[in-house]
Amino acid sequence: MIMSRRNVMAGAAALPFAAGSARAAESVAIRKVGVTVDTSGVMTTIPADYMGLGFEISSVAVPGLLAASNKAYVKLVRDLGHAGVIRIGGNTSDFSRYDPHGTPVSAPKATVVTEANLRELKTFIDAVGWKLIWGLNLGDDKLDNAVEEARAVANIMGDKLLALEIGNEPDLFPRSGHRGADYGYPAWFADYRRYKAAIRAVLPHATFAGPDLAGATDWMEQFARDEHDIALLTAHHYITGQANPAATIETMLANNTKYDPVLARFQAAAESAGKPWRMCETASFSGGGKQGVSDTFAAALWALDYLLVLAEHGCAGVNMETGVNHLGWISHYTPISDDGHGNYAPAPEYYGLKAFAQMPKGDVLAVDCQAGDLNLTAHAVKKGEDVCVALINKDKHDVDVTIGVGRMVRIVRALGLGAPSADAKTGIDLGGAAVGGMVRIVRTPGISAPSTDAKNGIDRSGESIPSIQDTAAHVPVRAASAVLVWLST
Repeated sequence: MIMSRRNVMAGAAALPFAAGSARAAESVAIRKVGVTVDTSGVMTTIPADYMGLGFEISSVAVPGLLAASNKAYVKLVRDLGHAGVIRIGGNTSDFSRYDPHGTPVSAPKATVVTEANLRELKTFIDAVGWKLIWGLNLGDDKLDNAVEEARAVANIMGDKLLALEIGNEPDLFPRSGHRGADYGYPAWFADYRRYKAAIRAVLPHATFAGPDLAGATDWMEQFARDEHDIALLTAHHYITGQANPAATIETMLANNTKYDPVLARFQAAAESAGKPWRMCETASFSGGGKQGVSDTFAAALWALDYLLVLAEHGCAGVNMETGVNHLGWISHYTPISDDGHGNYAPAPEYYGLKAFAQMPKGDVLAVDCQAGDLNLTAHAVKKGEDVCVALINKDKHDVDVTIGVGRMVRIVRALGLGAPSADAKTGIDLGGAAVGGMVRIVRTPGISAPSTDAKNGIDRSGESIPSIQDTAAHVPVRAASAVLVWLST
């Protein structure tokens, strides 16, 4: 099943630039791609709180990490959007317990969360202005402790609590040892209803989400039919496991259309139930990601493209896994690096999330991208009269893209995302400045700023710049880079 974290992506295209400089593509003829945006073809709308981060519950037990006093971390999260969702759960949640006045413990299979931890987390949630999804331990089947924890979380978080989840990836419980081999959807749904009834007895207005599945797509469909008293439907996705030989840059950057069949089923299930669905845990490769792959610039290109692919399938939000993983070490895929000594910084993937954060939260438009055999994708979002087009070039070739919208257009501004190579871990550039910069027309590997004497599409530096010709915008996009272009029609 495609959405299973342990399933291998098939048909990944070879990307020869993976280990070399993207600029080496200059020796190859520049290819041309036509992109047509249907400004009236609205597919869906991106909610304001679409962006999200996901944390193992063991992170909550680390004093001072998810806290308002951790100003560097707060800023990194806030820079991803004024609204969003933090999801606490992961594999460690099904091995954890709540002890209000105990000693906090952060460990893969023995995490202890205290009331003090929850109050500190609340300061963090307030500081970033986001909301919270909280996962309860179903694996150990200790109902009384789960109810006590739910009550504490709800009382402390107040209206910041979006929903409670019951169990993390329960479709994998037989594999994790939490349940026997015959444990399936009916048994989990009975457990869910049992926990929900006990929690509602003390929290009458508690809201819930689920099934928080790993790969059993039919669980989403069954849950959407069986349970209407929920806030949202939730699922997880990893491309494959980090130990799989297929966990490569080539696999990560392969065309995301392979996800379409399962995403369409999720979208249909959510629409039939009249509920939103959220990818509440996702990253490149499960098991903490792959060193030299998940922690490279390629992850930024993947993340930007993936966030938009999910949005096109009606996804209400995405939580990118962050920080310590279920094995107790900082994941290679984390968008925020953590050296364990209080130093935090943007990791390569963060730049993809930050680029997405610059795009408007508006209507997702239908796009026809005539890329042929090139690994280039295009997405468009409209808000007001302006259209933002994301051009993501994961190929070895430099590309000249012609964007047509069926009427006269002008480029309002543009933002480039680039790096020395797809496998680069440093030198990543968003908008020609540190992360957080925003300029009108910027000088980056994908696009450059026109000078006052720019003529014929060339500025003083000799770099190509976007140009307008009748009803089309022409944008050069270098190999292994992305460009966001804002058009006014």
